[in-house]
Amino acid sequence: MAIHTLAPIVLFVYNRPIHTQRTITSLVNCQLASASEIFIFSDAARSTDDEEQVRQVRQYIQTVTGFKNKMVIERPTNMGLARSVIDGVSQVMSRYGKAIVLEDDMVFAEDFLVFLNESLEVYKDNPSVFSISGYSYPITIPDSYTKDVYLLPRASSWGWATWADRWNKADWQVTDYPMFLKDKTIQQGFAQGGKDLVYMLIKQQKGLVNSWAVRWSYTHYKHQAYCLFPRISKLQNIGNDESGTHSPKTKRFETVLSNKSMVLDRDLVPNDEIIKGLQRFFQPSPVRQLINYFKLQLWK
Repeated sequence: MAIHTLAPIVLFVYNRPIHTQRTITSLVNCQLASASEIFIFSDAARSTDDEEQVRQVRQYIQTVTGFKNKMVIERPTNMGLARSVIDGVSQVMSRYGKAIVLEDDMVFAEDFLVFLNESLEVYKDNPSVFSISGYSYPITIPDSYTKDVYLLPRASSWGWATWADRWNKADWQVTDYPMFLKDKTIQQGFAQGGKDLVYMLIKQQKGLVNSWAVRWSYTHYKHQAYCLFPRISKLQNIGNDESGTHSPKTKRFETVLSNKSMVLDRDLVPNDEIIKGLQRFFQPSPVRQLINYFKLQLWK
């Protein structure tokens, strides 16, 4: 299909030179990379312990080629991932109206950029689609579901894209949080994207975590909107090795990559069985649910 204008790529890097190099090398090999603009936001070191690795990352990203145009933004002070993403994406959105957003721990299928750019074109006028994910959770897709893409009531923070008119609807302060905390109906609605989201949002507002992603998922919920996913993933996360700020070591999110062309159904509707699969995937253990319950009583 014809893509009128390619979305700019926004990449956030910090202190992982090896992961950053693998990510960018993979990205350069994607179709459309050479025709795409890229903005690389490099956060400053949080402590002296990180300074050398941040220096190595910054030295490397200055050498990167393979894109139509490259802009490197070196933060003078440490912003932290959440504030850096919100600020950086907002800057690019204000100029381009859409963006593809990446972090420094991914490898991609060759048609990753094709899939996201085509999806941005196809669903730009669909108000129920708030974002596009290049990643697909390793959840069960029913055999009866024959489409190449599906909808979930949960945003993805791994290799995703959106439009300015959706991004600008985010309330990063979560001004309705007091109502959220008291209203079980709202909590149950948000938990359709996974029970962990409720407790993550509470932790965010209590200052126990610093997550832009849970607030972005909450934006989807508040507008009764969805994130669109490929049936087979277009990227693999390589950061679940304890190397990142929020990346405990796990193989739980591993998936396969596919270069298969996707048919983008304009009249896509959510599938209940796929959503139930998502809920099972993010279902906390009975012990964790008990801990979360008692914490919630204390936080009220």
